[in-house]
Amino acid sequence: MAGSVWASLGLSLACISALSLCSPVWFQTPTFSFGVLTYCSWPQGNGWNQSCGAFRSLDDIPDFAWKVSAAILLGGWLLSAFNAVLLLSWALAPKGLCLRRGSGPMPGVQAAAATATIAGLLVFPISLDSPFAKEACGTSSVYCSGQCQLGWGYVTAIFSAVLASFLPMIGWPRMTQVQGRTILFSSDTEKSILMPEMNK
Repeated sequence: MAGSVWASLGLSLACISALSLCSPVWFQTPTFSFGVLTYCSWPQGNGWNQSCGAFRSLDDIPDFAWKVSAAILLGGWLLSAFNAVLLLSWALAPKGLCLRRGSGPMPGVQAAAATATIAGLLVFPISLDSPFAKEACGTSSVYCSGQCQLGWGYVTAIFSAVLASFLPMIGWPRMTQVQGRTILFSSDTEKSILMPEMNK
């Protein structure tokens, strides 16, 4: 049961990360918005009539810091997706096949995904000093959005990063010593595994 919950959380995080990565609304004005990979424009007062485009490769992205951020965020999403697949496979595996479910590589993979996402989020505002951002936002500069407002895409990415950073801490197995034995508590299996202490 707990394994299925973790698998659902992992899949949800991967989907949220993908949504924010593809969102064209990281920063916006009344007639234009842009994200890591996409951008949109529309007539004043007619937000439903949007014309959108995408950066199809890193070469199309107009600023070096923007390219670095895109690469880091994409790497974080790939790690998050890989973590979700691992969690799903462990949740669906027969109970006897994997006794230490939850103490495997998932916390490390999730922590790496969270770290990459946070790093990408910190690097991206540096690109507000690029000519592309200045044309859209006016007097924008590093970590200053000028006339642009923060959009839901960036907020969603921050939310995803916060959740991803908390999950590894919750998922780490807890260990204690009782009468010369190591007891491994796993929150996923809700079982304790007794491991005899090895003589040195």
